[in-house]
Amino acid sequence: MNPHGADRVLLGHGSGGSLMHSLIEGCFAGAFEMRELLDSALIEAGGARLAFTTDSFVVSPVFFPGGDIGELSVYGTVNDLSVAAAEPLFLSAGFIIEEGFPMDDLKRIVDSMSRAAVRAGVRIVTGDTKVVEKGKGDGIFINTAGIGFAGATDLSPRKIRAGDVVIVSGEVGSHGIAVIAERNGLTFDPPLKSDLKPLNGLVKAMMPCSEGIRVMRDPTRGGLATTLKEFAMASGLRIRIRESEIPHLPPVRGACELLGLDPLYAASEGALVAVVRPDVANYLLDLMRAHEHGTRSRIIGSVEEAGPAAGTATAKGQVVLETMAGGERMIDMLQGQQLPRIC
Repeated sequence: MNPHGADRVLLGHGSGGSLMHSLIEGCFAGAFEMRELLDSALIEAGGARLAFTTDSFVVSPVFFPGGDIGELSVYGTVNDLSVAAAEPLFLSAGFIIEEGFPMDDLKRIVDSMSRAAVRAGVRIVTGDTKVVEKGKGDGIFINTAGIGFAGATDLSPRKIRAGDVVIVSGEVGSHGIAVIAERNGLTFDPPLKSDLKPLNGLVKAMMPCSEGIRVMRDPTRGGLATTLKEFAMASGLRIRIRESEIPHLPPVRGACELLGLDPLYAASEGALVAVVRPDVANYLLDLMRAHEHGTRSRIIGSVEEAGPAAGTATAKGQVVLETMAGGERMIDMLQGQQLPRIC
């Protein structure tokens, strides 16, 4: 048995949850220069301070309500740079295409990427194409890497302090549920669409408060719950959130009830979660709500010292959900694979 807890790679190793974290820490982190498991690496090159990231997209189906794999590949990489407080500039695009993939669909995806890059204010400047035999792939996979200028302040969950405030920029979970609904032929009234959008404009609007922002993340695979659990584990503190304040669109809640899913673990591709100093929280909310992608921003919780927990010395690294029924529920990192192939 290897350090990842399995002798074969499982679908859950790509979920964004505990299996993926064990894979990264047990296999990749020690072999590569990964000092901290963030969405973007901060590097120095020629006197410039840069942020660099890469991501691969295997979403199924490749066209879904609110977007497609091409648009997703651009915005996903732009957003990983943005939540590191970096200014996205240049992207690469690598395609792995299965023999027999419709040329019209490929052109549609490439055109979508071009429009998304213009909307996000970035340039796709290099790329690569590989074609595999029919039956050896699944239509099309896309890898994008991105680079941009990093801000003056490093954001990290290790900077979180007791008393800090947790903010989300709007409804969460729409992307993951929109994709899984399309895959299963489910329709909703009103229609449910992915929240796919670039976040760099919103983050730029937040920068007057940059010194008060501890960390930001876009809660993609593993959703809001897994993102907050990562923050709690890295900081050694306890994060308390209120279910009544977490914004989900009604179709997201309805679909989750129908499919037996937890909306807290559903992915977003156009929302961010930030932990900030309490003295800047209200000002930051005003800045966010003034931007088109942050009008529904709200405070959903706070950070507190880790107190005693039953059976253990402390409750370090916990996330506590105050339920609408008046109780409390412990939130853990995603176990296994809730929604495969959603990004």
